[in-house]
Amino acid sequence: MTNLETPVWFITGCSTGFGRELVKLLLGQGYRVAATARDPAKLGDLIEGFEESALTLCLDVTDKATVQTAVAAANARFGQIDVLVNNAGYGYLAAIEEGEDAPVRQMFETNVFGLIEVTKAVLPFMRLKRRGHIVNLSSIGGLVSFAATGYYHATKFAVEGLSGSLRVELAPLGIKVLVVEPGPFRTDFAGRSIAASKTVIADYAATAGERRRQTYARDGLQQGDPVRAAQAIIDAVAAPNPPFHLLLGAPALDLARQDLEAKKQEFDAWEPTTIGADFPDAGK
Repeated sequence: MTNLETPVWFITGCSTGFGRELVKLLLGQGYRVAATARDPAKLGDLIEGFEESALTLCLDVTDKATVQTAVAAANARFGQIDVLVNNAGYGYLAAIEEGEDAPVRQMFETNVFGLIEVTKAVLPFMRLKRRGHIVNLSSIGGLVSFAATGYYHATKFAVEGLSGSLRVELAPLGIKVLVVEPGPFRTDFAGRSIAASKTVIADYAATAGERRRQTYARDGLQQGDPVRAAQAIIDAVAAPNPPFHLLLGAPALDLARQDLEAKKQEFDAWEPTTIGADFPDAGK
């Protein structure tokens, strides 16, 4: 049985993937949850038997009116929002030259500006209580880049930078930030949830083209378990000393470590040139 002290989670993009698994786990563990989707009818089965502690809401992160309405409805129902999970988002396959303006801009609207809109709507309630946790779903693609997903990387690198500033600004107000960086997981991300350019340029067949092929081929075969990932997020939020970065899955950890080492080697190799760009008497 839930009570007024039970944390309230507000989650975007709950119809599939991590969002859906989070809702199921949280309700089963006694949390209160505002589950949102563009079509809330798809969420009915998730809250069956949990009507006292769950609320389904229509929310399109690219539509400011639905964002404001959903956040207000959750606060009216529960009186608080303790954890915001900005989960809604998707990918786009294209070499940079192949990228088409409308779908690229639409992805930025969802993955970046939608996340910002929801965060700004929730923060006044968290500031009032002087507590809360913002969970932003990034990706290992927010730390390292590959062919064919440059535009997606751009959105997730933006989420990383935004999350870093949020962390600094919100810490004195008692609000924490967690940025989640999954590797490949067995969700719909590499299947029906990923878009692709209609433009295909033969010169990129060995790079972006090959990555497209590999992405489609591994759909349903990824080693990451979405249920375990969702539990890892819950555990991180509940931890006495929660992390800022949470890598999910062995591939993400391996890639992140390789990227850190490669950067360190390059920084060290070019150290004289780097320092030589200062005025000779700087820092003295």
